[in-house]
Amino acid sequence: MIKALTRFGRFTFRRPATTSRGTLYHKDVYFILLYEEEAPFTFGIGECSVFPGLSMDDTENFPKKLEEIISLINKGWFNLRTPIYAYPSINFALETARLDLESQGSKILYPSKFTHGHDSIAINGLIWMGTVSDMMAQIRDRLNQGFRCLKLKIGALDFDTEFEILSRLRKNFHPIDLEIRLDANGAFQPKEALEILYQLSDLHIHSVEQPILPGQLDEMAVLCETSPVPIALDEELIGKHPKENKEQLLTQYIVLKPGILGGLTSCEEWIQVARERDIGWWITSSLETNIGLNAIAQWTYTLNNPLPHGLSTGMLFENNIESPLALHGEKLYYFPRKKWNMGSLIK
Repeated sequence: MIKALTRFGRFTFRRPATTSRGTLYHKDVYFILLYEEEAPFTFGIGECSVFPGLSMDDTENFPKKLEEIISLINKGWFNLRTPIYAYPSINFALETARLDLESQGSKILYPSKFTHGHDSIAINGLIWMGTVSDMMAQIRDRLNQGFRCLKLKIGALDFDTEFEILSRLRKNFHPIDLEIRLDANGAFQPKEALEILYQLSDLHIHSVEQPILPGQLDEMAVLCETSPVPIALDEELIGKHPKENKEQLLTQYIVLKPGILGGLTSCEEWIQVARERDIGWWITSSLETNIGLNAIAQWTYTLNNPLPHGLSTGMLFENNIESPLALHGEKLYYFPRKKWNMGSLIK
């Protein structure tokens, strides 16, 4: 009989994580550990990836709900494959913990050339919001590391200032040599968004994630049909189920975050719909520690999508869990000889 317990950790950002929604200095994380009653020292672990202010289960009721589910598991009254739509981060944690338990706690959820250390995953270089000098310093750092795809968070500064930063960047790097993605996190007002997108089109921007806040379906549909810059839906997917909402997908790209969208299986359904409608997609982590990132990265590799993915969260925390994951330039690697250090999580 499978049993469960939880662990909690607070992880401190190396630098404040600033988006148009605010600034985070640390992230509180719950982990779910699953084990067989007759083998209590072999754990499968999964991360509840609650993104503050964004995840639909970022509520005061979350700890209580997590406690209820753990109790049901321990009583044998809960099917681990039952989706919990209202709590996607718990769904993600249970799915990945179950896969890890099936691997005897090895953390090898999807054996591949990636987990054997023979291949890597291309990722984008993430540029957080900040002052002009700070953002330019981040850009120089990523370029020196060899990134050929940058994703810039925008919306915290005034648009003229951000446009100047982007103009300076594009002046020095041709679109063939550097792909520029933008993530607005819903920072633009619907009435101004199209004009802003036309200005950005002069800079040969690859795509703009979530230019306006989610839930404005008519306005978003107009933008997707008329924007000279490809639109990527991100927050718009939260709380929606792909089979029921595929007719609303009028966009060019979707950005899939397993921890926020309810797990790997849920994202696979979105990918199927995207392929049916000839929509591009890539995978992005959502401030996970190395526990969640490990599951996402191994799964991502199996999808055979050559586009750069957003899997750089392993470098965000000062006190992250030590793992075989490592960044070298624009590539994410898994070094199997390097051991996990779970610290107090499994004590």
